[in-house]
Amino acid sequence: MSIRTLLPAAVLLSLAVPALATPKPEDAIKYRQGVYEAIKWNFGTLAAMTKGEVPYNKEEAVHRAELLTVLAKMPLEGFAPGTDKGAKTAAKAKIWQDRAKFENGFKQLQAETAKLADAAKSGDAAALKAQVGATGKTCKACHDAFREE
Repeated sequence: MSIRTLLPAAVLLSLAVPALATPKPEDAIKYRQGVYEAIKWNFGTLAAMTKGEVPYNKEEAVHRAELLTVLAKMPLEGFAPGTDKGAKTAAKAKIWQDRAKFENGFKQLQAETAKLADAAKSGDAAALKAQVGATGKTCKACHDAFREE
C-alpha cells in the first residue's frame, strides 16, 4: 500500500475514534442503569445472607463484595452532560447542579464497598452484616439526595 492510500484511511480513523469515545446521552443512561442493576444484584445477595434469607457462604460473600468494589467505580461516567434529559431516568437535576456533592457520594460508596470486601474476607458474618448496613446507608443517602422516587 502506498502512502496515498494509507494517509486518507488514517485521517478517517483519527476522526472516528473521538466520535466512538463520546456516547450518545441515551447510551450513557442505559450504561449507568445497567451498572446500577449489577450493583443491586450483587448487594441483594449479600443483604439476603445477612438477613438469613439465604445461607451464609464466605466464598460467595467475598465474590459479591469484590464485584461491588469494581462496580462502585463505574456509574459516574454515565452521568455525562446531556444525560439529565431524554430517556426515562430517575436522576434529579441536582446531580448536575451540585456535582461535587454527587461525586463525593461515589467516593463514600467506594470507601464503604472496600470495607465491605474486607468484612467479607474476614469470614465474620456479624462484621459483614454491620458493613452491609453501613454500605446500604451510603446508597440510601445518595438516593435520597439525587434520585427521584
